[in-house]
Amino acid sequence: MKLWSILGNSQKLDGGAMFGNAPRAMWARWASPDDENRIDLACRALLASPLNGKTVLFETGIGAFFEPKLRERYGVVEDRHVLVDSLAAAGFKPADVDVVVLSHLHFDHAGGLLAPWSEGQSPALLFPNATYIVGRRHYERALEPHARDRASFIPELPALLEATGRLELVDGEYSNALGDTVRFHYSDGHTPGLMLAEIVGPDRVDGETHGGVVFCADLIPGRPWVHVPITMGYDRNAELLIDEKKAFLADKLRRNVHLFFTHDPQCALAQVVRDEKGKFGTAHDVPALHARALAA
Repeated sequence: MKLWSILGNSQKLDGGAMFGNAPRAMWARWASPDDENRIDLACRALLASPLNGKTVLFETGIGAFFEPKLRERYGVVEDRHVLVDSLAAAGFKPADVDVVVLSHLHFDHAGGLLAPWSEGQSPALLFPNATYIVGRRHYERALEPHARDRASFIPELPALLEATGRLELVDGEYSNALGDTVRFHYSDGHTPGLMLAEIVGPDRVDGETHGGVVFCADLIPGRPWVHVPITMGYDRNAELLIDEKKAFLADKLRRNVHLFFTHDPQCALAQVVRDEKGKFGTAHDVPALHARALAA
């Protein structure tokens, strides 16, 4: 099995919102703001093939589904569908994707499912052969969102997914489509039922899997958020997220599971480390993956 990091459309969002509880004097050292206080963010997907005999795409980024006015409001940089271009550069087309795994349905993680915006055209899915895997509890949130994050969802998306007949809702550790090759962890601090997909590693120690890669989604958007106290203004429950993150990182450190970041502009993959004071960090940062073996 090989892994590719697949860049989607990039964003510029307010740094204060992205580092909600950290002062600018601190977060500006990690991400340089522009004149409008915005920082650069990637929307990076992970492609694995063959995984359980399938080509699997973990998330799709924000895509190009927004009309021009909303594209500007949400800081989407490119007007073309960058994810499709990045898939092509890796040798794949949307029709080649057998499974799409979605950590959650906020538009910056699921918008890339849709064809680019066109005047007068209704939203349409881009992946004609894919099974779509979503956590059941988060899917229920998307159907009846709270005012806190209603604007983060694409209203038409659930009906489009259901209409394919290939939507799989998951509420346990494993899915039917991927079997025991991908293990799911869950988090509620950012949004209820956020699903964190771990590509299971090749090693087994005392009955546990070691190695592997986990898609960190918005539990840990990038390297600065590995520092446990740092949260986003977008998080539903910051204190819960901090507790979840601490346990998540301790587990991945113990089992040598590498972290895959969706929003870090410079880093796709990193190893978890912990210093003598107990502070988590990263090492062996990798900017991009190009047909990389899982155990490499």
